Amino acid sequence: MLGLTVALLALAAGAGFAGALSGLGGGAFLVPALVVLIGLPMQAAVGASLLAVVATSAGASVAFVRDGWTNLRVAIVLECATVTGAIGGAWLAGVVSPALLEALFAIVMLQSAYFSMRKRDSDVLPASDPLCARLELGGEFPGDSGEPVRYGVSNLPGGSVIMVLAGVMSGLLGIGSGALKVIAMDQVMGLPLKVSSATSNFMIGVTAGAGALVFLSRGDVVPMVAAPVALGGYCRRDRW
Repeated sequence: MLGLTVALLALAAGAGFAGALSGLGGGAFLVPALVVLIGLPMQAAVGASLLAVVATSAGASVAFVRDGWTNLRVAIVLECATVTGAIGGAWLAGVVSPALLEALFAIVMLQSAYFSMRKRDSDVLPASDPLCARLELGGEFPGDSGEPVRYGVSNLPGGSVIMVLAGVMSGLLGIGSGALKVIAMDQVMGLPLKVSSATSNFMIGVTAGAGALVFLSRGDVVPMVAAPVALGGYCRRDRW
């Protein structure tokens, strides 16, 4: 039992390191490890992973918020979409077969790898469109010279649609869906890439928490697995 606990702590810490650094969330790395290396059923691995994603986000997002990289207004507005999707995805996870969940996980990971390699063609920071300006979603981040650099936000409806999908994938597969969140903010809404990644780190914990509540209510969380996994995820704090 002690050996299993140590192994779970190590797996969660490693997944948390990769998830916090990339903005993708540790679930993308943790779920396959729990299924392949530990032998957990897919639903139990997803439930434990959601709790680890919450812990990873809590540990990683503190420094980003403190240093001024996270756009809290954008995060709060978009969470309305992601939480709705996460609750629906977590419900679906209880009715679909494990084989289908595994196939969907593989497809989503391939998509994440593809889009993570794509970059915007331009580094120009856009001005906010009328809707985003009215909601005051624009922000600023620390520049290289120490002076704040302002940026605008646009296309909130398009970003929200992707955020619903990100929430569904999070609740269904136990991942933070950070890749989709970063795509929505960076490539669709025009936020700078580092701001998108920091804001994603903040958001994935709230999204995963909504899905985790559904798994907990259904009894799909194994405490002896979830506890060390969550602890290992929280202990991994990273910065750029």
